[in-house]
Amino acid sequence: MSQTQTAVSQNSLPWLPASRTVQFLLAVAAGSMLLAVSAHVTVPLFFTPVPFTLQTLVLLLLGLALDPAVAFATLVAYLVEGASGLPVFAPGGAGGFLTLLGPSAGFLWAYPFAVVLVSKLYRTLRPSSFTSAALSAAAGAIVYFTGGACWFAVLLHQPLSIVLKMTVWPFLAGDALKVILAAAFVTGFSRLRRRRNISPAN
Repeated sequence: MSQTQTAVSQNSLPWLPASRTVQFLLAVAAGSMLLAVSAHVTVPLFFTPVPFTLQTLVLLLLGLALDPAVAFATLVAYLVEGASGLPVFAPGGAGGFLTLLGPSAGFLWAYPFAVVLVSKLYRTLRPSSFTSAALSAAAGAIVYFTGGACWFAVLLHQPLSIVLKMTVWPFLAGDALKVILAAAFVTGFSRLRRRRNISPAN
């Protein structure tokens, strides 16, 4: 085997083809598709234009599961897809690029930075630790909540109390649960893989 083939083999994910470029593109495509699907699992709230969706759960999972470069590229690809008019954003908004200027735009613009923080922090702390995963996911949630609230305040010129009531407080409990679920899933999957790798051959 050549040195190039050896290097590719060592860096490959076991469930993806050997080429790192193919791995990257497949991960970005699959991640952006999951984001699009989760954005359509939505519950509109009558008191705020910001809907409750499963999208942030997928974002946290991607941040914990992917390295920072792939995670960032996935979120950027998702935003580009939405801006180009593909139906990947949550329904009910203006659609297309106008969604990136609407009331929820601050959350969307913050997503790439949130997912990078989750990925980097998780890999800096103790990978495969539930506590590390939960803390990393919580940090990412703070980023997208901050982005969403700041943009909402600028766009609608509302005082802080109203902004928090419409963009943060109604979603805190749900996103705390998402943080726990994302951390539990990723760490559980990681432990399962380790056990399978170290189990004696039959």
